[in-house]
Parts: sequence; C-alpha cells; structure tokens
Amino acid sequence: MLPRLRGKAAPTEDQENVPLKASSRTVLGSLQSNQRSKTLTQRGIKQEFSKNDDFSKSCFEKKQPAFQIHVDEPDGACTKKPVPAEPLKENQNRIKSSAEDSPVINAAAQLRRPLAPLDAMDISLLDSPMDMSVLEGEEKTANVNEVPEYAAEIHTYLREMEIKTRPKAGYMKKQPDITNSMRSILVDWLVEVGEEYKLQNETLYLAVNYIDRFLSSMSVLRGKLQLVGTAAMLLASKFEEIYPPEVAEFVYITDDTYTRNQVLRMEHLVLKVLSFDLAAPTINQFLTQYILNQTVSKQVESLAMYLSELSLIDSEPCLKYLPSQTAAAAYILANHTVTGGSWPKSLTELSGYSLEELLPCVEDLHRVYVAAPQHAQQSIREKYKTHKFYEVSLLTAPERLNLK
Repeated sequence: MLPRLRGKAAPTEDQENVPLKASSRTVLGSLQSNQRSKTLTQRGIKQEFSKNDDFSKSCFEKKQPAFQIHVDEPDGACTKKPVPAEPLKENQNRIKSSAEDSPVINAAAQLRRPLAPLDAMDISLLDSPMDMSVLEGEEKTANVNEVPEYAAEIHTYLREMEIKTRPKAGYMKKQPDITNSMRSILVDWLVEVGEEYKLQNETLYLAVNYIDRFLSSMSVLRGKLQLVGTAAMLLASKFEEIYPPEVAEFVYITDDTYTRNQVLRMEHLVLKVLSFDLAAPTINQFLTQYILNQTVSKQVESLAMYLSELSLIDSEPCLKYLPSQTAAAAYILANHTVTGGSWPKSLTELSGYSLEELLPCVEDLHRVYVAAPQHAQQSIREKYKTHKFYEVSLLTAPERLNLK
C-alpha cells in the first residue's frame, strides 16, 4: 500500500519547515472498478483548493460539429439512366432469360483453376534482408536504445535540446505565494500517483520538467499549485504512456478538489506557456544512455535511478545542473557506493564531462542522498524499498567520497 496525498492543503509559514512524522502518513487504498473510498486522507501541507475560481468556466461550451467526409467524383460518374417502370413479373422473367444466355455469367459460374505450384521455382532466402530467426521461432528482442551507430548523434541532439527546455534555476524567488517546500510535497505526491497508476518513470520526469518550466514563467497561488501538477502529469501521460489515465482519474486523485473543466483548462494553459514543446530531455534519458554504454549490475542501475529521483524532490540539484550532469552524478555516486568505481573513460568520451567537472554536482547529490532518510517526503524511499528495485533505498550512503 502506498501513502497518498489527496486534498492536500497549502502550509502556513510556521508549518512548511516542520518534518512530518511517519505515523501521520495515511494509507492509500487500492482502486478497483472505480470504487472510491469514502475516507478522505490528508497529509503534508493544507491547501485551500477552492472550486470557485477563474478556471470554473468550461472550455467546451461550444459543441463541435460532427466531421463529414466529402468524396469528389468525376462528372457523370454517378449518372444513372432512367429505367422505365415495368411490371415486376415481366422484369423477373427477362432477368432470368438473359442470365441463362449470357456467356460471361456462365464462365464466372465455373470454378477457377488453382494457381500453378511453386515447386518448379528456385527460391533462395539466403540473401533475404529479412531476419529469418523470426520464422524459425527464435524471435530476437530489440531495444530501441541500443543503437551504437547513432548513439553519439542522439546524445549530441539531447545535449542541445536540454538547454532549450531548461527551467530557470532561481524561479522560486519570483514566486510570491509558493515555496520550495510546497514544490517538494507536490513532486512527492506525483511519485505516489505514478506508482498507483503504474506509470513509466519517464512520465514523472517529464511532469516535473513541465511544472518547473511553467513556474519559471507564471506566478501561481498555492491554491492552484496542485492543479498545475495534475495538468502536467496528464500531459506527460498523454505524451509517454500507451494507455494514459482518463481525465476523470486525475480529478479523482485530487479528491474532487478540481472539476474536469478546471483540469482541461489548466492543461490548455500549460500547453500555451510551454509553446507545445513537450519533448524535453530528462535525467532518465541520459542515465539510460550511460547505463547502456557500460555493463553494470542491476543494483547499480537501480541505485542510480533512485538517486536521480531524489534529485527531483529538492529544487537545487534538479534546477542548478543540466539533466545530463545530474544523470552522470547519479551514475558516479551509485557506482562508487556499490563497487567503489567512479566515472569510466568511455563515458567521458560519450558525454564530454570529466570527473573534475562533475564533482560539484556529485557532492550536492551526495548530500541529498545522506539526508534522504530524514527528509519529510518519503515516497521515493518507499518506492525503492521493494524487491523490484533490489531494496537500494535501504543501502547506507557513504559518509565521504574518495573518487579517483
């Protein structure tokens, strides 16, 4: 069972720095057949989500007309000659007699001869470009990320795009009503939403990117912060998931704090602010490239994923560095924790980052790693305590880093 934030309210200035006790975390009930639990859960900050706001007007007031397909036909194609009216019995007798005398209809009534057998043809499949292992029952599994011929070009393109889709590092200073603590609770809640609906990790990273980019350009009241996060998660699900949750599900996870129309209008606003540019490189994408370049154990891979998600909670390591740098720092710290290694030369050639350039990011991420057990938000640690991720969140973080 996962803890869940439903109906979260914004904190007061005296409450935002007070860590939550483990006993105050409520349990999220499972959703079966859209049956909703009657018990309302509360956790974290107290947000006054009012339904009487400027988003209450529906963006679907005008009913869209149905689509019609018009097929243009050449002149005279559909022209029908007038048929004189005749008695029904006379028409039937005439059709019957003409069918018996028509050689075309008699020929069509005969059975067709089978095609000539292919035994005499010399067919060789040795030079066929098709993978014959599929026909032989040995279907090969293909990984779209394993493309060594294009790995360098893909990495170069992602490095260019991460700068264009990067949020402003100090945007929180310009926000009059929200704080970093509120952002942490929102991201923690999105982790729980992703686990509840079994969404991809990439969906979470995209949603956080949309939130930070939106908040970099727009001032948001604390009562609308959860609405922004809900709309961002909806957009990320539509972009990444094969079967994204319905809008009604996102309304439900907010404990019906917002209406369907409010979520859709906020989704439209987020799209306009982001200029419909949703294909943003994330930490997860760069980390996948680094792991595919090196042969690492599943434990190192899971620990790197855990550290990458921890960087989303705190805005400093998430916004201060580029996603490629944070992913590299997560790989270095995970590799050093499990095996004692650091940053191989092959990754230096691929990424262009040396170990010395990445040390400041590694140190900041190490501080987040050490402080994770005492952090107020624990959804990520609970997620990586499972056997699926080799219980990497229970590993003890190294007190000092001796990277070489």
